[in-house]
Amino acid sequence: MTTATHDNPAILLVHGAWHGSWCWEKLVPELTAQGWRVLTVDLPSTSAEPGNTAGMYDDARAVRACLDGIEGPVTVLAHSYGGLPATEAVATATNVSRLIYLAAFQLDAGDSLAGLSGGQLPSGDTGTLPVPEGPSKRFYGDAAPEDADRAARRLVPQTVRSFSEPLTEPAWKTVPSTYIICEQDEILPPALQETMAARAERSYRLPSSHSPFLSMPAELARLITTDTDR
Repeated sequence: MTTATHDNPAILLVHGAWHGSWCWEKLVPELTAQGWRVLTVDLPSTSAEPGNTAGMYDDARAVRACLDGIEGPVTVLAHSYGGLPATEAVATATNVSRLIYLAAFQLDAGDSLAGLSGGQLPSGDTGTLPVPEGPSKRFYGDAAPEDADRAARRLVPQTVRSFSEPLTEPAWKTVPSTYIICEQDEILPPALQETMAARAERSYRLPSSHSPFLSMPAELARLITTDTDR
C-alpha cells in the first residue's frame, strides 16, 4: 500500500508477529498528514493458511523486495518481531536512511527470538504459534476497548520457524537507528526494551502499551516525523 506522491519522503512500516499491514490503519493517515509517502508490507510468516512454514528469512526477503521498489531515501519502522526481518533486510539495502524500532527486537548477529527466550519458545522448521491469550489487554491495553477487541479478532497464527531463524546481519551497526520504548508494554518488557535501546543512536519513550499505532497514532506520527531530520 502506498500513499502520497513520489515527492514525499518515504517510510516503510513492518508489522510484528500475529499481525498484518492492517494494524497501521490509524497511523497511515497521520503520517500522510505529516507529509510522508507510506508503504507497508505483509510478512509471509504471519498467516492463517494451513501448512505455512515461512521463516524470518522469507520475511526479510519480502521487506527487501519492497525496499528495492522505493525511489530515494526511505525510513523503515519495525514493530516487535518485525525488528528482526527489518534488521536483516536493511543490512544489504542501499536506500535506507534510518531504522526505527518501535518496541521491537533490536538483536545482534546470531540471536533469534527462540534463543532470547531461554528455551521458553518452541523452535524448529514447522508448526505455528497461536495468538497469545488475552490479546486485547496484552497488545492494546491503552487503546479504546472497541479498537482493541477488533484488532484482537484479526490476529492470526505465526510460524515457529520465524522465531527460530537467527539474525545474520545487524543493520543497526551501519544504518542510523532509533528506538521507541513503550512504557506500559505487557508483551515486550520495558526493561528489555531499554537494554536494546542502548544499541540505537537515540531513543524516545511513549506512555503506551505495546501498540501505540492503535492507541496514540497522532503522537507516534509526530514523534517519527520529529526524529527523522527531514
